[in-house]
Amino acid sequence: MSNLSKRFATSILLLLILYFAIINQIVLSILLIIVSFFVLVELFNLNRKIFNKKNILFVIVYLISIIYLSLFFTQIYFFMIFDLNNRLLFLYLLSVCIATDLGGYVCGKIFRGKKLTKISPNKTYSGLIGSYLFSLTVFILFNFYFNFALNFIILTLIVSTISQLGDLFISWLKRMAKVKDTGQVLPGHGGILDRIDGIIFALPIGINLLIFF
Repeated sequence: MSNLSKRFATSILLLLILYFAIINQIVLSILLIIVSFFVLVELFNLNRKIFNKKNILFVIVYLISIIYLSLFFTQIYFFMIFDLNNRLLFLYLLSVCIATDLGGYVCGKIFRGKKLTKISPNKTYSGLIGSYLFSLTVFILFNFYFNFALNFIILTLIVSTISQLGDLFISWLKRMAKVKDTGQVLPGHGGILDRIDGIIFALPIGINLLIFF
């Protein structure tokens, strides 16, 4: 099976798991626990390669990671169960992040062009434009089917931007650690962190910004 086929098959499985997590609180809880575990393991391995385990920076950075991720996953859980309407908003924000990643990948592969940054050699200006176009397509669909307000365009662009910056930040960490992927849990994708690198930064900001929309 080619890497693209593995990537596609894994994506379908992840979407199915996500669907059940959105409609079922127990599945959501289990999924958040599993994801947080793997992300913390992958971050531990990244930090270990960047810093010596005996280095105080290793302890500080990893402690900050644990606190941040604990707050992140807790916020998602309570946001999802607090109000059923929040599930649609969560799905919207998550879809923007996924579309951002997909747009960057597809347009970057097809059009290529000038590199965006040395941090991640695969990032191109065509991918940057594709990320925004794909994320705005999500808004168009939600506006059509659920009558989302036009000011959600601003939220979409903010979330897309944060997602891309989060992706670049994790790419920078991987570059410092001299690794291609954060793990091998997801066939064709790498580690869990490779897939949610932008999401863990964009989602909490998006959720907190919802009060203005």
